[in-house]
Amino acid sequence: MAAKKGTPPKKIQTEDDPLIDLSKAMLPLVFESIHEDPKREGLQDTPKRYARSMQFLTSGYQTSVKEVVGRGIFSAESSEMVIVKDIELYSLCEHHMLPFFGKAHVAYIPNKKIIGLSKIPRILDVYARRLQVQERLTAQVADALMKLLDPIGVAVVIEAAHFCMMMRGVEKQNSKTITSAMRGDFYDNSTTRKEFLQLIK
Repeated sequence: MAAKKGTPPKKIQTEDDPLIDLSKAMLPLVFESIHEDPKREGLQDTPKRYARSMQFLTSGYQTSVKEVVGRGIFSAESSEMVIVKDIELYSLCEHHMLPFFGKAHVAYIPNKKIIGLSKIPRILDVYARRLQVQERLTAQVADALMKLLDPIGVAVVIEAAHFCMMMRGVEKQNSKTITSAMRGDFYDNSTTRKEFLQLIK
């Protein structure tokens, strides 16, 4: 069955995938270094499973904003604020390769062009499914929408919990990190920014 327009093709995993080969070679050494038996039954297929998991979690490298948006941009006369809030996100911290997860709130003010609502979470995933830092991720989503739509303004707020703070290091279980990127009228106009922040509470 043909893929839907605007949906990137999924990479087919094969047994000779370079990432699987690398995991088979390297993970047994990692197991040994932490005093685990790489020949133990439960770990026999772990290198392959790990490789496939990483391929999915970093699939943003294999696609682009252009691919996921496709024909999802339309002409429109609307100039009122559009918000998609509470978008789930999952990413990997580039410093420790541990997950961070949370939600994103994205708004824009159209300037003769609007984007299909489902395309905004897809754009987020293009950048979230990479090795990331939250600050960069927030800015990338905002800048992508500015480039695509040339809108009056864009605002992105991300709230996330980081396993590198929860499972290790300071071990603060209830901490959250909030980042924002304001572009155009959201940056220049405090009234517009205040309205957005009130609506996503």
